[in-house]
Amino acid sequence: MKLTVRTEPLEDDRPLLDLSPVSDPVAWIRDGQGLIGWGTALRIEPGPDERRFVRADQALRDLAHDSDIEDAVDLPGTGLIGVGSFTFDADVAGSALIVPRVVVGRRDGVTWRTTIDPDGAEPVAGVRAAPPTDPPRDRPRYAGSSKPDVHWLEAVAAAIDRIDAGEAEKVVLARDVAVWSHELFDQVDLARRLTARFPHCHTFIVDGLVGATPELLLSRLGEVVESRVLAGTVGRSEDEVEDAALGDGLLRSEKDRWEHELAAASVREVLAPLCEELTHDPSPRLLRLDNVQHLATTFSGRLRAPATALELVAALHPTAAVGGTPRGAALAMIRELEGMERGRYAAPVGWTTPDGDGRWGIALRCAQLAGARARLFAGVGVVAASLPEDELEETRLKLLAMQAVLDPS
Repeated sequence: MKLTVRTEPLEDDRPLLDLSPVSDPVAWIRDGQGLIGWGTALRIEPGPDERRFVRADQALRDLAHDSDIEDAVDLPGTGLIGVGSFTFDADVAGSALIVPRVVVGRRDGVTWRTTIDPDGAEPVAGVRAAPPTDPPRDRPRYAGSSKPDVHWLEAVAAAIDRIDAGEAEKVVLARDVAVWSHELFDQVDLARRLTARFPHCHTFIVDGLVGATPELLLSRLGEVVESRVLAGTVGRSEDEVEDAALGDGLLRSEKDRWEHELAAASVREVLAPLCEELTHDPSPRLLRLDNVQHLATTFSGRLRAPATALELVAALHPTAAVGGTPRGAALAMIRELEGMERGRYAAPVGWTTPDGDGRWGIALRCAQLAGARARLFAGVGVVAASLPEDELEETRLKLLAMQAVLDPS
């Protein structure tokens, strides 16, 4: 397929999520920067197995080779671009990399528009001319989880027993919550409310998967790579003294520090051999969000040899932050104990370009939407010192992120 790709500056400083004229966009936005797109020039479906990332990457590069591309802006994210999300489990279908017909992006104060047109295609709608209107909203109604709470608690207890027996050091177990409403869920409306509540997270929309993730799996801009690992969680308090005490307790928790170290090590072990230099925070720091506090470690490095963003994502996923340690044993326990299909939850979501640049997060704090139905997800890292009832409460804290934006009140 031959595409005609044109990127030009755009004089428009409105919020990116206010610019889409349709209800089925793709988006990746943080701190007012990023991109939003609509229409579909091409949908790349790489299929299941461990090579799905590499196949999607190669398909986008092949597409660029055959296309006519002019880029008058030349910033990361301009020109031909694919926005995608992948399944958590390599054996599950559903991964996709979408090449939009129109992309509007913003970086360092520069806004641009890219049009991506297949030969003979009809034009698609341009940037929204008028402010968006509020869609009709209804309160969410909760219809339970794939695995009832008592059985999920038993699964966590079983995981702890098997960790004690030496089968693994850490296993991440997740649960879902089904939601329905009398009104259709509006993806852009939900994303707009997520960006307002979590401006420093990466808000994403891909194929009905909407969320705001604080976890950056991999950024690659030229030779420079970055990753931010989160593991270890506690709640927030409106009282400043109590909130500070909660954060201090998290920093001092041996259980949470160990859980975090396993997650950080899984990233360090992949990136260190690939980088001339790899630096990271000397000890975990606190990342405070609206509803929770996390232990966070940021890695920065310079690649030793060329590697694309999706090649690096393929090597990293799943990190111990969303899978466990060791990887193979943890994944086997997840399949046995979790009691649900994750789909694209806890898997890579983001964007990439044919030259290998890209930013990929992990699909956390998210909902899979289907009309007036949705599935919410939350997971926890289980280690030897875990208590099942504490882990269940942690999932409830994490679920509040999406529950709050689903509720119009």
